[in-house]
Amino acid sequence: MITDYLFVFAQKHDEFRVPEVLSVAELYDIKIAFYGIPAELDVSRPFMVLGLESEEDAKKLARKCILIKSVHEFYGRGKTYEDLFAQTQQNGHRWAKYVQETSFKFKVEAYNHSIPQYRQKEVVESFAWMDFLGEINMRNPEITLCVFEECEDPDKHGTTRHKHEGDGSFVEIFFGRLIEEGSARKLVQTFDVKKRTYYGNTSMEAEISLLMANQTLASPGKLVYDPFIGTGSMAYTSAYFGAYVYGSDIDGRQMRGKDKTPGIMRAAAQYGVQQRIIDLCTFDVTRNPWRCGELFDAIVTDPPYGVRAGAKRLGRKNPLTRPSQQYATNRQDDQPYIPPTKPYELSALATDLVLLARHMLKPGGRLVFFLPTVTDEYAELDLQTLLCVGMEVIANSLQDFGSWGRRLITIKKTTSDKFPPPTFDTMPFIAATETSAHIPATETSAHIPATETSAHIPAHKDFREKYFQGFKKGEMTDILHVAGKHSPDVLRS
Repeated sequence: MITDYLFVFAQKHDEFRVPEVLSVAELYDIKIAFYGIPAELDVSRPFMVLGLESEEDAKKLARKCILIKSVHEFYGRGKTYEDLFAQTQQNGHRWAKYVQETSFKFKVEAYNHSIPQYRQKEVVESFAWMDFLGEINMRNPEITLCVFEECEDPDKHGTTRHKHEGDGSFVEIFFGRLIEEGSARKLVQTFDVKKRTYYGNTSMEAEISLLMANQTLASPGKLVYDPFIGTGSMAYTSAYFGAYVYGSDIDGRQMRGKDKTPGIMRAAAQYGVQQRIIDLCTFDVTRNPWRCGELFDAIVTDPPYGVRAGAKRLGRKNPLTRPSQQYATNRQDDQPYIPPTKPYELSALATDLVLLARHMLKPGGRLVFFLPTVTDEYAELDLQTLLCVGMEVIANSLQDFGSWGRRLITIKKTTSDKFPPPTFDTMPFIAATETSAHIPATETSAHIPATETSAHIPAHKDFREKYFQGFKKGEMTDILHVAGKHSPDVLRS
């Protein structure tokens, strides 16, 4: 039997809410009834009513989802208190059992406004018709009844707003019984980068790292790989959820730090998960040592996209150059050889990452990574340029920074077919009038013609150059010309 539950979310990362709930539900095999299509839900509001089979399922979600503040047994909703009371009366079979002897307390909370204390008392007293006969216990009640008032956001940025402005003008009011506080949110403070033993200027913030770990379905017995592990932010959270983690990076200095014990291992020990870090290796992911595929349950990473640290791969910027004869003859044997590297363009890196994931993931495994995009240029077709046969996008959440944003992409391996290791010899995008060799026709999405996908230039192409140019349209056009794209029509107004 499906019962309705009211979910109250933290007031941040709006687009991450539904993907996280769906991922955790898949992890625990929880069936969720959405009232509307999940992709079309208004995630800008912090309240959501979902149908679940049991109260225990609601508690599991609250204990694992980072963005859930609390979960409540749903009693009613309405644009006015009269509407709320009417629906609550219709759902009397849910709360009537608590009327006689159950100790209780009321909480009245608000979204987008502040409730004056005198009116909080009026709201509580307006529920007197429910005739609760139990003891009022403000410290340790058996049940807590919660009222949530949602007002419109006046969007008065840069102006002073009275703390009670908008009071009494509601978008909607919700009412229910508290089941579970969102205990997972405490982990945001636990993994706070500022409190970490080892971190760098590109370390991912704690809340996002936890969200990414949930997207991978990290849990005991799972094996997770980060091919651009850096200082290990995603490794700690994935390991905390019980997964075993393997990490690699082309630059071992980021993983090691300056102390004798590698920095990642020191930070992992801080969280008590050092035993779940299997190993850390230094190698170029395009020349990896893997001898077979289908090793990992998930791949999670934040690829470098050139804003604070550029992506590199082995090779020379000019393949015709060679080490000088003087260097070859005078080099001391005890000096380590540092191989030359060349830039790794983001669009090529992202495409290669998907191909690597298809080879290395077990069937049903997930690839979770961030993809930066230019806001005005982004189109859904951008993601299709990344995909290959057997890989499907199941979540796409935007963290908006204004003129640009980064998208948390979750791609699932939907095939059990065997594929050869990728060769990583992708070629750069060329003009839309030409035939692109970047994505073979057999590798494009089944839903979009190959010619359309191969001709499309995604918003993350040449992202680094666009970022440092300030995303100015005229300068971005020049960048595209320099890159070999002869038509400025690819820019979106």
